[in-house]
Amino acid sequence: MTLTNFEEYDDPILYDKENEAYLSELPFLLNWASKTEGPIIDLACGTGRLTIPLAKNGYPLIGVDIHKGMLKEAQKKSSNLDVEIEWVEQDCTKLHLPLKSNLIYSVGNSFQHFFTNEEQDGFLNSVNKHLEIGGVFIFGTRFPSVEELLQPSTEEYWKTYTDNETRNIVDVYTKSHYDSLKQVQHYTTIRRYKTSDGQVVGDKRTNISLRYVFPKEMERILLVNGFEIVNVYKDWNETPVTNDSYEMIYVCKKITKSIGNLNRSY
Repeated sequence: MTLTNFEEYDDPILYDKENEAYLSELPFLLNWASKTEGPIIDLACGTGRLTIPLAKNGYPLIGVDIHKGMLKEAQKKSSNLDVEIEWVEQDCTKLHLPLKSNLIYSVGNSFQHFFTNEEQDGFLNSVNKHLEIGGVFIFGTRFPSVEELLQPSTEEYWKTYTDNETRNIVDVYTKSHYDSLKQVQHYTTIRRYKTSDGQVVGDKRTNISLRYVFPKEMERILLVNGFEIVNVYKDWNETPVTNDSYEMIYVCKKITKSIGNLNRSY
């Protein structure tokens, strides 16, 4: 994760309130976990949204993230549930673990946090180095559709939820601006907190930037970094990707070392 994107994750409790219940990836990952042996690595694991459920199903998990606060919350949750997981604070573009895995995954569109070509290559090279030959890497990223990239620069309603602690109603809006040269979308998320009778009692704004990668571009990036694309889906239900997709879910197999590391040993 790029350090400048920490703002959206500096409140792990808020992150879990808005995201913890979202587990659409879990059946897909459980299916792949059942086909593998040895430790599974969750990169950019955050507060353990998928790490913990997979570990609860009996699989050995290593969760890696660069954000200390998110990892601290993940460790607290797994400890409270008496679930054994190895939590590691590391930069995923410079990953250094004393093992290799047959299955590595990264969910939550975390790939979009690597803004530059160098960061993307660093991340994929790290994955490559920690996968066995024939090992599988699974990750998702948003589909760069016209609708996705040309979102309005004015506030746009996104969703509403109820805060379980305060019982306040939270209306969530977003504003965005797309930088075509850098393929980066800059988002501001606005949360307005209201009482049950509609009185606004608070406002919170966070910023995040996300890099978009086009499908043919992704093919070349993965090939250069030693991966073969096994499948691409539009969702975690294994629906084939189409022009009206919102996501691209990649299932990749390591076929060789990254081209940039052919002369290195590891």
